[in-house]
Amino acid sequence: MNTLLLEAHNGVLHITLNRPECRNAMSLEMVNELRAVLAQLDSQVRAVVISGAGGHFCAGADVKDLVSAGDQLQALNRAFGTLLQEVQALAPVVIAVLQGAVLGGGFGLACVSDIAIAEGQAQFGLPETRLGLLPAQIAPFVVKRIGLTHTRRLALTAARFDGVEAGRLGVVHFVEHDAQALAQRVDEVLGQVLQCAPGANARTKALLLASVDEPLEAVLDRGAQWFAEAVRSEEGVEGTQAFVQKRKPSWCK
Repeated sequence: MNTLLLEAHNGVLHITLNRPECRNAMSLEMVNELRAVLAQLDSQVRAVVISGAGGHFCAGADVKDLVSAGDQLQALNRAFGTLLQEVQALAPVVIAVLQGAVLGGGFGLACVSDIAIAEGQAQFGLPETRLGLLPAQIAPFVVKRIGLTHTRRLALTAARFDGVEAGRLGVVHFVEHDAQALAQRVDEVLGQVLQCAPGANARTKALLLASVDEPLEAVLDRGAQWFAEAVRSEEGVEGTQAFVQKRKPSWCK
């Protein structure tokens, strides 16, 4: 990998966006590498932690790529939207660790995470309109994260805001005062995630996402089917037996 650092440990894959010289701006190469890594995840990966090198998460699209894309500009832009779709639909729990610049595409990536943890001093925003551009692939995911009213204000003013405001808006779940507290919170959240059965987590996540767009009747029918399957599954049997026997189930780390 030229743009990513990867570290796997204890069922957790840590992905670090590694272009610190440009605040981890999202190049087409980085998009392609991220998509390749995520496509190869196996069932042993229970959580994916995405962070950025050099004190920044991601400063958005690499403008150099935009300038040189030529006839491929539309395809380049859509490829990032596909990445966001794929991150959102991942079976493992996705945790975004947000420092420094969380702008444009970086903001979009934060909005498709399951759990977002930010430093209070991090800088969020949708700066595209200041450049005469559109947050074309990011906008739908931001709307689903924080609602249309807040997204309209942020997108149409390109306003910057810090991690504290991101917490108030619902972009992030935890706001920490420094890097050490941020790391401690990540460890705490991972500890909680690893207490949950991976298969149950994956299906719960899929059901929650479906509840946003699909008719209620269909979601409830599928939920009933999946619940019955879960009770009879290896995880369900192990979990209920562990409860009765007052022990930890096999998936607990």
